[in-house]
Amino acid sequence: MISEKMLALGESRSVIRDISEFGAARAQEIGAENVFDFSIGNPSVPAPEKVNKTLSRLLESMDSITLHSYTPAPGMMAARAAAARSESRRAGFDIPAQSVYLTCGASSSLAITLRALVCPGDKIALLAPYFPEYKVFVENAGAEAVVIPPADLSMQPDIEKLKEAAESGIKAVIVNSPNNPSGAILSAETLKTMADILTAASEKKGESIYIIADEPYRELVYDGAQVPYVPGIYPNTVVCYSYSKSLSLPGERLGYIMVPPCAADSEKVFAAVCGAGRSLGYLCAPSLFQYMLAECADEMPDTAVYAKNRALLYGGLSELGFECVKPDGAFYLFVKAPNGMSAAEFCEAAKRFELLLVPSDSFGVEGYARVAYCVSEDVIRRSMPAFAKLALLAAGAARI
Repeated sequence: MISEKMLALGESRSVIRDISEFGAARAQEIGAENVFDFSIGNPSVPAPEKVNKTLSRLLESMDSITLHSYTPAPGMMAARAAAARSESRRAGFDIPAQSVYLTCGASSSLAITLRALVCPGDKIALLAPYFPEYKVFVENAGAEAVVIPPADLSMQPDIEKLKEAAESGIKAVIVNSPNNPSGAILSAETLKTMADILTAASEKKGESIYIIADEPYRELVYDGAQVPYVPGIYPNTVVCYSYSKSLSLPGERLGYIMVPPCAADSEKVFAAVCGAGRSLGYLCAPSLFQYMLAECADEMPDTAVYAKNRALLYGGLSELGFECVKPDGAFYLFVKAPNGMSAAEFCEAAKRFELLLVPSDSFGVEGYARVAYCVSEDVIRRSMPAFAKLALLAAGAARI
């Protein structure tokens, strides 16, 4: 016998990946220039020059055996220290290297953190809209996902629903700011209100409730927007981070877990992180990229293209009559399906014009589509006539 649970996961697959693969197949059929693929959040800007030069130098100058050897399970101290220095600058207080556990990207960071914190039967709150794999990670840890809907188009959480969940008993809340799929940033006011709710519930419960802050997009912000430092507002926070976006290295799988010293039982939580990594087999992030990280932790690619794409797409779709969440960060636009269409109906209609969008149902909300604008400016400009046809079709003004 095989695991029925894992079989179901394997057969259901990721909607995002399915649409991306459909796009690749469609490009083979009709030419990539005729397909407007906004499905997947793959950075469209190259890694910083220093990253590539450092990798080349490491490969040329270091002893091959040393370079590709195992590192300690939590990572090399030099790389952990580099990540800790970055965190310390954001925090305004010292984060020691011993608080950082290097991982193979944010997905493994989340899976490890949940396994470290969660006992079977615990409940984990997810602030919708949320990245679909959160639910997979939560359930795989033996917990139950409790979905908190957004209050309105601002995509801030429904505070009353969060309060109800906290009072009924949750172990943690996963927050993602800037958000995938909406691009919304949780405001300092929202986070302070959340902190008050979680603190009161923790005291009543006699047990710490944690925030798990998933932050791969925190450097990608626009118009001077600020991403509040969550542990500075709510000390019982575990940070999960990835260099996939900040260094444009999604395929290299490098990230970390940071348990700040201010968190309750921080040393035990970090030890549980180490134990969870061990139990899951997530040991030793790629050594070559750990060496690179020690020198390049604070590098950034040229993300000005994302700001330009955001302006083009948001402005263009708004002019066509689409209602959109204006993103303050990340590289996604959340578009409301018009005229009562479901998310699936809207995205299927978009396919008629070779527009590949991701329906919002798997993100925990209905009636939206995610548009990833980490594409070339040319793709956005050439897609506008297709979006115009989609707007007409959705409005019932034309039979196309």
